Amino acid sequence: MSVFLVTVSVVMLIWASVLFVYRNVLVRLWREPVVRRPVLIIESDDWGPGPDSHAHALEQLCGMLNRCTDGSGRAAVMTVGVVLAAPDNAAIRDRGYREYARRTLQDPAFEKVWHALRRGRDRGVLALQLHGLEHLWPAAFMHALTRDDAVRQWVREQAGFDTGSLPSAIQSRWADTSSLPSVPIEPGLIAAAVNQEIRLFEACFDRLPAVAVPPTFVWSAPVERAWSAGGVRFIITPGRRYTGRDASGRPAFVDRRMLNGDMAASGCTYLVRDVYFEPALGHRAEAALETVSNRFRLGRPALVETHRFNFVGDAADMARNLEETERLLATALARIPSLRFMSSEELGEAMRRRDADLVEHRVSVRLVFWLRRLAALGRLRKIAWLTGLVVPAGLLYLATQGRVRSPEEASFGVCR
Repeated sequence: MSVFLVTVSVVMLIWASVLFVYRNVLVRLWREPVVRRPVLIIESDDWGPGPDSHAHALEQLCGMLNRCTDGSGRAAVMTVGVVLAAPDNAAIRDRGYREYARRTLQDPAFEKVWHALRRGRDRGVLALQLHGLEHLWPAAFMHALTRDDAVRQWVREQAGFDTGSLPSAIQSRWADTSSLPSVPIEPGLIAAAVNQEIRLFEACFDRLPAVAVPPTFVWSAPVERAWSAGGVRFIITPGRRYTGRDASGRPAFVDRRMLNGDMAASGCTYLVRDVYFEPALGHRAEAALETVSNRFRLGRPALVETHRFNFVGDAADMARNLEETERLLATALARIPSLRFMSSEELGEAMRRRDADLVEHRVSVRLVFWLRRLAALGRLRKIAWLTGLVVPAGLLYLATQGRVRSPEEASFGVCR
């Protein structure tokens, strides 16, 4: 056998070995839906019980969202991760710090916030999602109250709305962080707690929640099963499921990784939120848009995470953060004419139905995005260069990339 044939055989064997090792990744990235047009969703968590000023903040947000419309005339949508209750710190103090108490969104003191959420939903610019009954597990919170001076001070000095200023581990709802590393919560307790929060969500908003957002992105399979049994169809994730907190309090113990459109064992569909935009922390529209554009280049939607703290508090800070969020939307509309706004529920339903208007079915086009996704994996990209596998991959890419529609082939949206 000639040297040439031996060399070719060795190279082909190496390529086959690489493809075999990465076979699961290749299949998963091929199965992940390719979104035909760029989809941008602003996702804001932690809205719930709060003072009347929070209702005003929601009205300001709704006005801003309504000013920004895509090429189809659809106003921008912000999904709202709703927390349905908060610790009643006054009552906890009155009970000698020994018994937990809560105030729900149905409390008359929060009527303006509740009405603002419903009005935003009815106007089509807010999409309400379940974030939890509380942004904590009450038993773990009360245990921390007996040993953590920071938690006791929080209860002593605050009303209970701002759980974001509690120690990070305490903010996780679906892991028992009474001690670290955390331990799982008993499934029966999870089922009862999920049933309680779903029924309260329905009482507040006249429908069952379709989308759930795990607080701090720590949750477990029993939580998913309980959500699914209660009518939840979609779960917002960071691309992995953290099931607890480690000894230092960080989210840990990943037991599953997921892509957009992956199906959970419970029957729920996963969506991935992996663009982080907090204007209050100095994040700017240009940097966020670069990440958003990268998601579009990979045929993925851009779910942009932000939180209530950006839009409440000091009036001047709120105005700046609101302006920066509007600038993100306006810049995205100007640079990406085919941009579309929708809720996460609408996106998930389209993926489930394989809606041809949003989800690409042409094999030649899907090949382009599949190759781009593979190239985005740093280790695989290096191996492809070292083994020469980049050559056939590059030729395949060049042969098919012309089939991808340019974003400029659509009408412009605008922020007025």
